[in-house]
Amino acid sequence: MSNISIIGTGNMARAIGALAVAGGNVVEIIGRDRHKATELAKTLGDNVTVGEFGAVPAGDIVIVALLYAGVVPVVEQYGDALADRVIVDISNPFSPEADGLVLPHDSSVAQEVAKVAPAGASVVKAFNTIFGVVLEQGRPLDVFIAGDDERAKVGVAQFVESLGLRPLDVGGLKMAHWLEGAGLIVMGLARHGVGGFDFALGATVFG
Repeated sequence: MSNISIIGTGNMARAIGALAVAGGNVVEIIGRDRHKATELAKTLGDNVTVGEFGAVPAGDIVIVALLYAGVVPVVEQYGDALADRVIVDISNPFSPEADGLVLPHDSSVAQEVAKVAPAGASVVKAFNTIFGVVLEQGRPLDVFIAGDDERAKVGVAQFVESLGLRPLDVGGLKMAHWLEGAGLIVMGLARHGVGGFDFALGATVFG
């Protein structure tokens, strides 16, 4: 069981939150709009709490479930309130046409978060290759994770397993850029090769 806080009230926050509650985790929902956060918490279950935006999160793992442009500013705004927390970035920095990334090849949203995160905080990239509509179905999925702090990755992996999903470590935080590229491939497949959103990337082990 993990103690998690989710910053955000959108589709991914709802999908991850629902799986987290079903997996027996302690969940806190945080949003700029407290009314939306309260409504989402009620939807997820009676034991889900609502946190104050900008205050110290209750969870040891803080999932920032926001569009990419809002992730770094929110982490900067929280500042020392995120000290000693594991910050999970799930965003994809897509171009407006979703045919490229808006960050250079040597960076990622997660790496930019690490630059502004307070002392003691660790950053992990995860969940960005999965559509919320697929997560909501509760299917067995692979969750690719990247980060430099091995202990933080173990904690995130245990949380992922509690959701009924399989965590797969792809390496250090530099790999977050390539996970964001994989997110772009997923979007391309949804628009072209697959023609819909009811699929996910995964790894098949032979032998």
